[in-house]
Amino acid sequence: MVEDKREKFLKVYANVPDSLREDIIVVVDDKTYTWNAVYFEIKNNTTLSRKILKVLVNNQTI
Repeated sequence: MVEDKREKFLKVYANVPDSLREDIIVVVDDKTYTWNAVYFEIKNNTTLSRKILKVLVNNQTI
């Protein structure tokens, strides 16, 4: 299930224009994360990436 969320995010990220990748897309634990920061976390499958994916899914961002 987490892999499906990861794949979905990576597909969405691939379609985000470079000019928007520094925009904030999520707040987790009172910290803001841009498209690029989230991509790094998800690509590296960090513990933080699971939290980020949960928030993105709950907010229907992905």
